[in-house]
Amino acid sequence: MEQKKKSPGKLRLLAGYYKPYKGLFFSDLFFAIAGAAVSLVIPLLVRYIMNSVGSMPVEEARGVIIKIGIGMLILVLIQLGSRYYITYYGHMMGAYIEHDMRNEIFSHYQKLSFAFYDNQKVGHLLSRITSDLFDISELLHHGPEDIIISFIKLVGAFVILVNVNWKMALISFAIVIVMLVYALVYNRKMKHAFKENRARIADINSQIEDSLAGIRVVKSFGNEKREMEKFAKGNERFVDAKRLTYRYMAGYHSGMDAFTVMITVASLIAGAFFLTNGSLSTADLVTFLLYINNFTEPVTKLVNFTEQFQNGYSGYDRFLEMMAIAPDIEDDPDAVSLDHVDGDIKFDEVSFRYEENQEAVLSHVNLEVKPGEYVALVGSSGAGKTTLCSLIPRFYDVSSGAIYLDGKDIRKIKLKDLRRQIGIVQQDVYLFAGTIMENIRYGKPGASDEEVIRAAKAANAHDFIMEMPADYDTDIGQRGVKLSGGQKQRLSIARAFLKNPPILIFDEATSALDNESEKVVQESLELLSKDRTTFVIAHRLSTIRNARRILVLTEEGIAEEGTHKELMEKDGVYAKLCRAGL
Repeated sequence: MEQKKKSPGKLRLLAGYYKPYKGLFFSDLFFAIAGAAVSLVIPLLVRYIMNSVGSMPVEEARGVIIKIGIGMLILVLIQLGSRYYITYYGHMMGAYIEHDMRNEIFSHYQKLSFAFYDNQKVGHLLSRITSDLFDISELLHHGPEDIIISFIKLVGAFVILVNVNWKMALISFAIVIVMLVYALVYNRKMKHAFKENRARIADINSQIEDSLAGIRVVKSFGNEKREMEKFAKGNERFVDAKRLTYRYMAGYHSGMDAFTVMITVASLIAGAFFLTNGSLSTADLVTFLLYINNFTEPVTKLVNFTEQFQNGYSGYDRFLEMMAIAPDIEDDPDAVSLDHVDGDIKFDEVSFRYEENQEAVLSHVNLEVKPGEYVALVGSSGAGKTTLCSLIPRFYDVSSGAIYLDGKDIRKIKLKDLRRQIGIVQQDVYLFAGTIMENIRYGKPGASDEEVIRAAKAANAHDFIMEMPADYDTDIGQRGVKLSGGQKQRLSIARAFLKNPPILIFDEATSALDNESEKVVQESLELLSKDRTTFVIAHRLSTIRNARRILVLTEEGIAEEGTHKELMEKDGVYAKLCRAGL
């Protein structure tokens, strides 16, 4: 019931996508009408030739035939032009709308927080901006023209058939009514099957994306067979969903074909009886049979439209579901811009849990870090080190308490300005497909080549870049697969140098590197952190030994604080961690 209440509003929203393309929309409908009208006129000309031309004198008949032939040729050209226009420009209108909707949903994806992506599969999100939007655009392009063409042909053909022989017209119309009911019943059955297909396709997309992204792990463990087995199960579920759909489609199409033939057969038999009693001429029978196609074709088109509508509308439902997810982290109405910060950060009674029903990861944390201070965070896995740092750029929002930057609640600062002040270097470096220059410039999109090179030199990356086949223009492959771990990390640091933020977060930035690479990267990190407020999450003692302030996080919060020497003398949690191999 609720779905029915919402439908008119949804349809109005969907129709709103035509607004920028009103010219294309109405011209498409105009040529659709023109093409439909031509298809109705030609059989009438055939009837005129059979009824009238045959009884004319030869010379007069030839002149009329030539005129009708020229007229028919003109009609064919009109139909050709109309068909070309609605096929090309109609599809382009659909493509433009698809383009707009894809921009809209991708822009929405950019606004959603980490909490949203923690619970989503990439394949499902991908299917919403590919197959779903294609089906919606097909509906928006074909839907109106199919309806108007079908209406004109159906009504026009029915009126003409009634004029030719109303008894035969009523017989045909009765079969068409049964045909419509049959088709609607089957289309209702197909609705659920289409939705199930979409879900299965999204699952397969997600599985393929996951498997291909981790292909090196798959091969290193020799698990190609296992991946094939996992994929085969998903593929089987997809086939099962398709099987049900095709069962309904088989019943629908075979039934529709049978009804179409039945109308022709009924017309022939009825026409034969009327011919024998002299109430129907041969010309009228031929005309009637020519119009049968114009009578049944729009019914098929209308029913096909209902199938298309189910496809497109279920895709639009999913589109709206996604667009209805409100970003849980966005600018406060009173948020202010921030051009420059000193880097003073204060945690005031901060607690955080990922979801309402989960235990708190951080509980009543109080912490103040002065501008330019270098703070190291250590603790066992799950103690909340990364979570604490993720709260500063508002990747997640605190559950209670507040975080202040230079005395201002970060929730009152515009997100773009807040994140512009923070540079993050992570253990799992993400590099985009493209060149080294493009990846470093990601830290400051408007940077000149000279600025990029200076940043690379500061990150100890320039030398290895110059040894690459095309130095800064070298393509590094998907996620930087052509680079070593140390090289990728130095590009990540170069990005941070280029951004030049007053606040830095190093999230286990050297934990995955060998000793030699770690030494080079550590030098780069120390240079980058100079005179900046820096948070370092580390699993290696070498990363934090010289830190003036070390915070030890446990499940209860900040358990210890001090320098390496002070904490070792305490012989507490930190000392145990060090002895365990920090």
